[in-house]
Amino acid sequence: QGQLVESGGGLVQSGGSLRLSCSVRISMHSLNAMGWYRQAPGKERELVAVIISGASTNYADSVKGRFFISRDTGKNTVDLQMTSLKPEDTAVYYCYAEQRLGVNVNDYWGQGTPVTVSS
Repeated sequence: QGQLVESGGGLVQSGGSLRLSCSVRISMHSLNAMGWYRQAPGKERELVAVIISGASTNYADSVKGRFFISRDTGKNTVDLQMTSLKPEDTAVYYCYAEQRLGVNVNDYWGQGTPVTVSS
């Protein structure tokens, strides 16, 4: 617990921007993937954006061109810059990391940070 700590959520108007940050308290060099998921009320948790092997990125179709994921190995953070926010982006956003140590795979989740976009 406590290996991933999110910050930056809040209330924003439609069309606005927010930047989420995840403090990673695990060796980032051991992480195969880092990313952000979200879960809206009454819906399943869904992938928003992910960085794989520190290089390639994938985004959900619904956020392509509006959200941008980045990581900073010096600061041990993975951030999600969200622009042109829409009411349908309202959800709790979770930081995620996958660690591979040999044949063992460990998944880590943050506690979540709420984002509310008003129309």
